[in-house]
Amino acid sequence: MEWLLLLIIGLLAGTIGSVMGLGGGIIVVPALLLFSHSIAILHGVTPQVAVGTSLLIMIFTGLSSTLAYIKQKKVDVKSGLFFLCGSIPGAFVGVFINKGIQVDDFLLYFGLFIIFISFVFLVRDKLKPLQFKRYMMMREYINEQNEKIQYGYHPLLALSISFLVGMLSGLFGIGGGSLMVPAMILLFGFPPHFAVATSMFMIFFSAIASSVSHIFLGNVNWLLALALIPGAWLGGTLGAYINARIKSDTLVFLLRIFLIFIGIRLVMQGL
Repeated sequence: MEWLLLLIIGLLAGTIGSVMGLGGGIIVVPALLLFSHSIAILHGVTPQVAVGTSLLIMIFTGLSSTLAYIKQKKVDVKSGLFFLCGSIPGAFVGVFINKGIQVDDFLLYFGLFIIFISFVFLVRDKLKPLQFKRYMMMREYINEQNEKIQYGYHPLLALSISFLVGMLSGLFGIGGGSLMVPAMILLFGFPPHFAVATSMFMIFFSAIASSVSHIFLGNVNWLLALALIPGAWLGGTLGAYINARIKSDTLVFLLRIFLIFIGIRLVMQGL
């Protein structure tokens, strides 16, 4: 029964993480800590171990969903690789901070920030992506209506945000998509489906960097990882399949609701 529960946790984390581009750590970390006092196999799981194990799981969620999104031609590989130049160094910084920092206040304020971002999505149609003229790195694609859609980002701003995303991933094991996906949609004008797919592409590589560091620190429970990985892998593929059948406005609505949930959880954890 315990192994079945872990399989279900991995499946839910992989599916939700892949659909929203959040990675799934937001499900795995609280679930491991929540059941650490009631399930024998989870006894002794510390926040550090929960984060380290979650990041290892996200490698498989990220890989399976990225492969599915690449088949759908929704991953902006060039932009994703550029963002990784900021997120991977940030991931190492986050792991280092994770070792002993008291993060209650940070959790509180970050949770409030995430809730704020979710409400910003309410007025998304009235907002225009940032424009930096010749400093922008422009991208374009042809949508299903054969229309040319353009979006872009300022390199310095993009690297700064991705560094913060990587740091949050290494620190909390949440994947960083809760910040990166809104940034790509609201600031850079990414189509929602492209933002989610590119976020999962980034999460795959940043999770590798973060989990390697946590492995060296002894923060990975390999037995739990083996139980969670099959569900996470299947969930990553399933989430990409579901995402392909959701309209952009519906995806943004679901993302907004889930960000509120994330924000409330972080605020409660920080209080």
